[in-house]
Amino acid sequence: MFSVTEMRDFTLFSTPHVVTLLIFFTTCFLFVNYRKKLKQHQAIIKWSLFTILLVCEISIQLYLIIVKEWEVSDLPFQVCSLSTLLALFLCLKKSQKMFNLFFFIGSLPPVLSMISPDIVHQFPHFRFIRYFLRHSAIPLAVLYFILFEGYRVPRKAILSSFLTINIIAVPIFFLNQLLGTNFFFLAGPSESTTILSLFGSGITYYIILEALALIVCIITYIPMGILLNKEKKKLSVD
Repeated sequence: MFSVTEMRDFTLFSTPHVVTLLIFFTTCFLFVNYRKKLKQHQAIIKWSLFTILLVCEISIQLYLIIVKEWEVSDLPFQVCSLSTLLALFLCLKKSQKMFNLFFFIGSLPPVLSMISPDIVHQFPHFRFIRYFLRHSAIPLAVLYFILFEGYRVPRKAILSSFLTINIIAVPIFFLNQLLGTNFFFLAGPSESTTILSLFGSGITYYIILEALALIVCIITYIPMGILLNKEKKKLSVD
């Protein structure tokens, strides 16, 4: 389970991969469908997600150090690391601006990362379990804040969050140049075959990456826009 050399045969849409995705989507459905019944367990859900995210973030660093595999590229500067940090922060302190950013980078991107994961280890390896557990907990945290703490996102946040992501990406880009890393996948696609592998290279890669980021922000907002419209109509009827 913790071997460095074994279980390095991850196969896209293998049985463990598909089952893991089904568990995640089922959990999301249960979250939404039984939100009223789950309201009484709000505190348990909140701190369970907080604990899962914190343990996932710390455990991978400890694991890599123990097995002597840690590299500078393992620093927590990826998009999902930022999502994790925002989720932890929001559990401790309310912030609409922080949630706006968390909503856009913590909803669809982790799901896409689970559908096309950047891993080589197969279940039941620790890294497989940790990868999918963290990437599941992030969008579930987004759902938690919407369903149980009443967070909503204004439409204008699409552009402001997109610009914020780009502002954050600037120092990350230069950090990659300095350390030879690939945080935010700004230096190119990952070594594993993922969706990013289809984006080409050079300037084409960055243009597609920017376009995709904006498209993801727009698509992510659609359910929120529908929710706000429904709540607005219900309020007007009442």
